[in-house]
Amino acid sequence: MDYVRLGATGLKVSRICLGCMTYGAPSWRDWVLDEEKSRPFLRRALDAGINFFDTADIYSLGASEEVLGRAIKDFAPGRESVVIATKLYFPLTKGPNQGGLSRKHILAAIDASLTRLKTDYVDLYQIHRFDPDTPMEETVEALDQVVRAGKARYVGASSMYAWQFAKYLALQKEAGAARFASMQNFYNLVYREEEREMLPLCRDSGVGVIPWSPLARGFLGRSAQHALDGQTTRAKSDQVLDMTFDDNDVATLKTVEKIAQMRGVSNAQVAIAWLLHQPAVTAPIVGASKPKHLEDAIAAASLALSDDEIKALQAHYKPKEVAGNLS
Repeated sequence: MDYVRLGATGLKVSRICLGCMTYGAPSWRDWVLDEEKSRPFLRRALDAGINFFDTADIYSLGASEEVLGRAIKDFAPGRESVVIATKLYFPLTKGPNQGGLSRKHILAAIDASLTRLKTDYVDLYQIHRFDPDTPMEETVEALDQVVRAGKARYVGASSMYAWQFAKYLALQKEAGAARFASMQNFYNLVYREEEREMLPLCRDSGVGVIPWSPLARGFLGRSAQHALDGQTTRAKSDQVLDMTFDDNDVATLKTVEKIAQMRGVSNAQVAIAWLLHQPAVTAPIVGASKPKHLEDAIAAASLALSDDEIKALQAHYKPKEVAGNLS
């Protein structure tokens, strides 16, 4: 496993980040694995050299953080050997101050996450969405307070419009506050709208990009023959992203499949490898509910695609509307 700097920071992360939304409580989503079934994935990731783990307080309403925290304590050689990333924004319980990016919620949420993770600090504390109801200056100041208190080493952001992210970065610079080190966004072979503004902004600003859903909710891992068949179990109950696929996407998938067959690898390996070849990308966030999912991600980290293969993979893409529920 190779390790690279997260953006312009000195923090070194593995080229694959294991997403932990899949681990926690099946009562939250029917595709989530319970702790007993989750632990082998976390242990295998550590054994493979993955040191980067992403979760959020909303995942399984906190249970994902608890499962990750216990696994790291049991399987990792030490706290400093891993990079723990978590997120806040969505409310875990009802109440006017239970969500969002106010100072009140940020300071309460970080303490709750640290308790669940059983650690004194997280390496990367991320805002899960943009909050239109809280002044951006308040959020910037509160996140800076979290870093200065030693409860987070770095801060990051996720899924917003480029102008919003640019304004945050400007406010952080003006205030001399802790600066966003990363952007966690939706980016893959069949959704490349981030290439318009967000990725150039991140490269220019020294911000690491850690894309989520590198397989577009499993689409890029399917057989092209059955690409538009019924939804997966996860897609039926997970409304985080409602995405439809068209003929251009199927053509992209056919190219993925062709290259995979020629290389003797899986579709998933090719799709993830394409992301790893994008200059702005630090580490795709890969979810794994089956051993093959994790093994494909590990193998993709060492799969070198040719320039011609990359060009072919990108040839059928047509611009899409920006996914509105990502703002």
